[in-house]
Amino acid sequence: MPETFETIRYTADVVVTTTDGHVLLIERGWPPFKGAWALPGGHVDAGETSRATAARELAEEAGVYATPEELVQLGVWDQPDRDPRGRYITVAYHLTVIPGTAIEAGDDAVNARWWPLNDLPAQLAFDHAKIIDAVPGDAC
Repeated sequence: MPETFETIRYTADVVVTTTDGHVLLIERGWPPFKGAWALPGGHVDAGETSRATAARELAEEAGVYATPEELVQLGVWDQPDRDPRGRYITVAYHLTVIPGTAIEAGDDAVNARWWPLNDLPAQLAFDHAKIIDAVPGDAC
């Protein structure tokens, strides 16, 4: 039986929550899910760790600066159908900040906004609602 190889892309996402129960989401400016709300994140560059990617993407897409060491790993999401572009595996991280932390959309984000965790948009891009659900209740 011949072996089948699959192209797998490696990404990192960040769930940023405030101590008063809000989560940072960005509005995607590109397909797939153009116009939908999502977590900041993106592709891991050559020679980069997923944790470093998460910190870089957070700064680029939302103007929030954190060191990679401040990010706490939530888990790995690797469902084969989680992205319509093909096989994407993401490592998600969590960061807690104080209410009022300034955000500014940049890079590929059209908008950045704090959303109440109990009143999120009806549909988030990809499987980002599941990733947000993985944040421990006492971590927000």
